[in-house]
Amino acid sequence: MLILHFERKKGKIMEKTRILFVSQEIVPYLKDSQMGTIGRHLPQGIQEKGREIRTFMPRFGHINERRNQLHEVIRLSGMNLIIDDTDHPLIIKVASIQSARMQIYFIDNDDYFQRKSMFRDKNNKFFKDNEERAIFFSRGVIETVKKLGWSPDLVHCHGWMTSLIPIYIKRAFRENPLFSETKIITSLYDDDFEESLNKDFANKIKLDGIATKDLKHFKTPTYTNMMMSAIDFSEGIIIGSENVNPQLVEYANSNGKLVLPFQTNNFIDVYNNFYDKVLASPVTAND
Repeated sequence: MLILHFERKKGKIMEKTRILFVSQEIVPYLKDSQMGTIGRHLPQGIQEKGREIRTFMPRFGHINERRNQLHEVIRLSGMNLIIDDTDHPLIIKVASIQSARMQIYFIDNDDYFQRKSMFRDKNNKFFKDNEERAIFFSRGVIETVKKLGWSPDLVHCHGWMTSLIPIYIKRAFRENPLFSETKIITSLYDDDFEESLNKDFANKIKLDGIATKDLKHFKTPTYTNMMMSAIDFSEGIIIGSENVNPQLVEYANSNGKLVLPFQTNNFIDVYNNFYDKVLASPVTAND
């Protein structure tokens, strides 16, 4: 059966659809998980279907750089991101999964990503600066994509740490020609946490183009509210785990979003078809 996929027109030239994957976890760099497995195999499968991809994740401190052959990309590093009036150097590293013919870009910074765990210390205490780490990661991805001069047709976000990507692209960078027509899909997983993030989260997020009303969910910066914001600024939602917070699923459905239920088999084919459906939909999150 012939399947026609969404393609971009530029003049008279038909270009490959560009998909940006932003993942909190990717196997084998972090331990096995539903999110990490999807983060590893989905970009490869989508690339093999003829789409052009880029893939990003945080360079958490317990990722072994020597074993995984990470190296810094000097031409992309060197920028400073200002968060809460403090400069933080952006370091970009890259590694290759040779069997998949795929590169992974890593967002790194000594202040945020040198610690040897993801979100909690050795006493299982939530890091006090997790909100700043999420801000740095999301803005770091966008700034790196800008440096690459690579315009994504679709951004697919995986994990709560990517949840600021939608509001940044749809508000702070909506006038940038690289992102002006970009659609966004957010996958929901069972990565909930019970703690609230810093009470000044909304002020730290804000950039030109982001109005106070856009930050309504961050008045109480919980996991659920962060993901509700991501849903607001996404065109499509994918249920990525079997046990997703039902409040978020209900919220996505009640807001008229395109929602893909949890998939157990052939998820690459199903996701790929869902991409076409989202790409063909109106850009409603920019209204």
